[in-house]
Amino acid sequence: MEHMGRCVYGGIFEPGHPTADEDGLRGDVLDLVRELGVTAVRYPGGNFVSGYKWEDGVGPRDQRPTRLDPAWRSIETNEFGLNEFMTWARKADIEPIMAMNLGTRGLAEALELLEYANHPGGTELSERRIAHGAEEPHDIRMWCLGNEMDGPWQLGHKTAAEYGRLAKEVARGMRQYDADLELVACGSSGRSMPTFGEWEATVLEHTYDVVDFVSAHAYYELEGDDVASFLASSIDMDLFIREVVATADHIGAKLSSSKRINVSFDEWNVWYLKKFQQEGAPGEWTFAPRLSEDAYTALDAVVVGSLLVTLLKHSDRVTAACQAQLVNTIGSIRCEPGGPAWRQSIFHPFALTARYAQGEVLEPRVSAPTMATAKHGEVSVLDSVATHDAENGRVAVFVVNRHPSESVSFSTDLRHFGGGVELVEASVLGGEDLFAVNSMEEPDRVVPQAYDAVKVADGALEAELPPASWSMFVLQTS
Repeated sequence: MEHMGRCVYGGIFEPGHPTADEDGLRGDVLDLVRELGVTAVRYPGGNFVSGYKWEDGVGPRDQRPTRLDPAWRSIETNEFGLNEFMTWARKADIEPIMAMNLGTRGLAEALELLEYANHPGGTELSERRIAHGAEEPHDIRMWCLGNEMDGPWQLGHKTAAEYGRLAKEVARGMRQYDADLELVACGSSGRSMPTFGEWEATVLEHTYDVVDFVSAHAYYELEGDDVASFLASSIDMDLFIREVVATADHIGAKLSSSKRINVSFDEWNVWYLKKFQQEGAPGEWTFAPRLSEDAYTALDAVVVGSLLVTLLKHSDRVTAACQAQLVNTIGSIRCEPGGPAWRQSIFHPFALTARYAQGEVLEPRVSAPTMATAKHGEVSVLDSVATHDAENGRVAVFVVNRHPSESVSFSTDLRHFGGGVELVEASVLGGEDLFAVNSMEEPDRVVPQAYDAVKVADGALEAELPPASWSMFVLQTS
């Protein structure tokens, strides 16, 4: 959730909206966030954070300064800041992940923010928070040490050595306050960055002992009419994760450390970035401009479902992840000022995965035909993962048919779970109109469909998967 476009202003925060509560938070959006199943939200950016002064967003609103945000060429009124975010987070029942500015700021400002947010009281900064109406400490446990510092577009862009030294300095200072914080070092902004790999290695040589995570960011889009490559986007994400993990483990071995660094994939989604870059930033400085308010298609939803499959398959090392973003700007939720909120197509695979992917992730062994793609070479037409919730006797199977035009038969052995396995739900997204979208006028045009081309027989789940589709099967074991 970044101060970008209408994610915050006109998204989660709209005083005067018919559903707004006493804090100006849209109730209809809050309801959809809860339905989406979000468990953690990273705030306040994103590129925005590298020029942000957190002090501007606390205290009496009529005394907060209005600033220019060069990241998105926007006017920032600071009506919504740290304390408003924490109020929203508690109402949404999510864990906050706080990003801090290491672009234009450093150690002193990081420690001041930490003290303001987390110290119970008795110091100038903690008493200031209490005077601002937040009597209890926010107790934020997870902190991102800057954002995309490898990117030349980032305010305060640094070399890996420069950033690694600063991140280590800040992390060591934060741990003197609280040794149990979870800290995230900036990894690469994408696998295609020219410094990828070398960046992670250098940064982790500096920070290995004082951080818990290295971040990864990736966005995917349909380029031209290359549907097959787009449907195979998770191939790139899978390689990205494997390469980051290999690099981290190499540095651990080099340092003779028994510690294991995990991956925080804290920005990922389908984003039509090339279109956004071609359109450019607003010509004039504008408050909450409409930026990247893409209407996501059924095809986009299938790809998002496939990316979720990949994240689950790597959940031994990807132990935190954040889809970017939440509302309006490349968001799963859309809304209009004074009007309704609705679910984008990509809302549905996220919500169903969040609801049913519980317990233990089962590592798949997939045997399937392959198909040719221009970007990724030969790839399996099937992408799949399953989870087993032993406590509730539930198995959830998630599977993608990547083939743009051909259905494929799918089966999986259930004998491990004993007899009496019953299919309780089968849902599919995709199908005939891959470019259908949800809109304010037609909010339910793209929704998961129940379908009958599936059965449990002779100890196996068998299904006929439509072309370019994401499917979920929920089974109950005895």
